[in-house]
Amino acid sequence: MNDTQPGPGLIDYLKALPQYLLPGHLISRLTLAFTRIRAPWLKDRFGRWFARQFKLNLDEAVMSEVERYEHFNALFTRALKPDARPLDGDAKAVVSPVDGTISQFGPIEEGRIFQAKGRDYSLLELLGGSEGRAAPFEGGEFITIYLSPSDYHRIHMPLGGKLTEMVHVPGRLFSVNPATTRVIPRLFARNERVASLFDTDKGPLALVKVGAINVGSIETVWAGEVTPPAGRVVKRWQYEGEPALAKGEEMGRFNMGSTVILVFPKGMLSFDESLAPGMKLRMGQRIATLD
Repeated sequence: MNDTQPGPGLIDYLKALPQYLLPGHLISRLTLAFTRIRAPWLKDRFGRWFARQFKLNLDEAVMSEVERYEHFNALFTRALKPDARPLDGDAKAVVSPVDGTISQFGPIEEGRIFQAKGRDYSLLELLGGSEGRAAPFEGGEFITIYLSPSDYHRIHMPLGGKLTEMVHVPGRLFSVNPATTRVIPRLFARNERVASLFDTDKGPLALVKVGAINVGSIETVWAGEVTPPAGRVVKRWQYEGEPALAKGEEMGRFNMGSTVILVFPKGMLSFDESLAPGMKLRMGQRIATLD
């Protein structure tokens, strides 16, 4: 765990304060509607502006022309060419499930996950409040990866595994950018999220997709759109090891960007020594080695 990062400053608090007052779910639903507008005069103009503003590398996309996408969300969740994200070929490699930036990583200590300097949150709360769901990960490891607007937004498997459970946990929709992460207590355990649990050859794996303001929805390849939901209660789906997904296979996507948290049991892996908070990752890059 890295606690050498700077603590929050006044500007961080000033940026975060309005988020307590904003209607996050309403804004996100409006964003969802806007990003699915099909009128060429609007979606093409906005798409070209977005591509310039965030320096999208469309040369690596299956479709490199903005105008070919049916709406902005299709551009945002664009597919990449097959060779754009090569997987680490080592059978013991655990790979990054996304393009993004490491927020934090390290051990889960006394059921707590490190968020930022002076802040942590509960593993139990992150996974929806079930002690049985959280127990296999006590004393294990985690890594939190932030996806910026410029990143590729499909989510892939860090290891091969069979799906056993999915949990949707309703919550707030605070921003998950670095400034907000430094300021808002228990951020990732307060925001709306979808946790997918898998059995792998080396033990259980939890992949948590955390929502944020402007994230119109979260999808999985087996259930389609999971959020926005109807109702405000935790929802749970059980699976009998289906689907089985290979390492590197797509398992979901963010319709607008957010954060992925991977949770592993004790003794399953060792993180690469090269990792550090603030480091950029590409999907398929090795982040750890199975023990």
